[in-house]
Amino acid sequence: MRADPTAVVRSSASRLPEAIGVGRIFRETEKPLFGLFFGTVANIQILIARSSGGIYTHVVRKASVFQSVRCVFRCMTEWRESGTQTVSEDLTDEANALPAEYFTDPGVLEMENDKVFGQYWVYAGHANCIETPGELFTRTVGDRQLIILRDHDGEIRAFDNVCAHRGSKIVEDTPMTDPASAKRLRCPYHLWTFDLDGELKSTPESFEDARMNPDLHDESVTGFDAEANALNSVHVDRIGPLIFVNLSDDPMPLAEQAGVMKDRLEALPLGEYQHATRIVSEVECNWKVFSSNYSECDHCQANHQDWIKGISLNESELEVNDYHWVLHYTHAQDVDDEMRIHDEHEAQFHYLWPNMTVNMYGTADGYGTYIVDPIDVDRFQLIADYYFRGSKLSDEEREFIRTSRQLQEEDFELVERQWDGLKTGALAQAQLGPNEHTVHRFHQLAQEAYNS
Repeated sequence: MRADPTAVVRSSASRLPEAIGVGRIFRETEKPLFGLFFGTVANIQILIARSSGGIYTHVVRKASVFQSVRCVFRCMTEWRESGTQTVSEDLTDEANALPAEYFTDPGVLEMENDKVFGQYWVYAGHANCIETPGELFTRTVGDRQLIILRDHDGEIRAFDNVCAHRGSKIVEDTPMTDPASAKRLRCPYHLWTFDLDGELKSTPESFEDARMNPDLHDESVTGFDAEANALNSVHVDRIGPLIFVNLSDDPMPLAEQAGVMKDRLEALPLGEYQHATRIVSEVECNWKVFSSNYSECDHCQANHQDWIKGISLNESELEVNDYHWVLHYTHAQDVDDEMRIHDEHEAQFHYLWPNMTVNMYGTADGYGTYIVDPIDVDRFQLIADYYFRGSKLSDEEREFIRTSRQLQEEDFELVERQWDGLKTGALAQAQLGPNEHTVHRFHQLAQEAYNS
């Protein structure tokens, strides 16, 4: 079979013709471009490019040298200084990462608040932390703070933490781990009071007469309609005890976004576990950098050396679905059944778009959740919660948390290092490996949201 003379060929240095006389090609800045060489063998012009991934050769026919350079770069990372365009804005090729500007541009986060966190189901917290009617906590999603509560009928509801009168914040910041309790919600500004179903219950007397307004008679004052002046309700749904909220007017069903993950998690007794501890970390990088790192394990061999001693990476699998993916890590040695919440003899890490994970290490009877919350373009907050059956932690459960924390700290160092490079602006678009298909799906979902 005759080889395509215009194809880009990856080869080792030892297989290159030794007789090539080469001259180095320079950019307009007269600096070498990736160690590019240009030579002639048997009247055939050949372009040779050296990169960290190996040596690439390209046979040049009638095309110009610089057309050949572009051809070689289709197999390479896109550098901002090279003047090349991003590989694919729609990320149709699994090797193409999300263009770097979507990580570093401050305006992207404002768009994400609308098109990502304002449109998809986002994890809010655990139902077992508000077991009694009137218990509540606050949760910020995008640029909106919500009140998550259990009403008098035992149903979980969510409202914007904004008074219907003049927009004052009603409830002080209240973490899920230390919920408040209230029979009604009262705005401290003008004392408008709302029932736990969100309806306006009462206003002060000053809103019922015109005592200080000489241009208005008391009989002209109309009362405030309770339903029309209710708190703004937000869609709520659950996967077992896991509470999700959606800020859009007409969201897709949570079952559609979660897919098979919903069925799998609801088959587990997640509701039988109580919150044990929370660890909150502020990390200096874009939230998508951490989420991308979480979604692959090509970095594990070099950077999680303690953890991978108990894992057989060659027997593990990264499963991708529409809006979620699962990292299945096979244990190097079998673990007793009572040490796992799930049946499979493996560690399972579930990522649900856009920013929530469920982590089951398979070495203790419990599970953890992560919330990856952006603060601004170059900072995010990781909220890690851990759930076990009993209030007193066993040695295995303490080890579960210790291992999780060690992995977090190792990953924090990695993603902050990556962010130091990305924010320089030198890289236009990265390339993904064959086992980073989970990362590609994450980037693809981001791009789809931006284009919606």
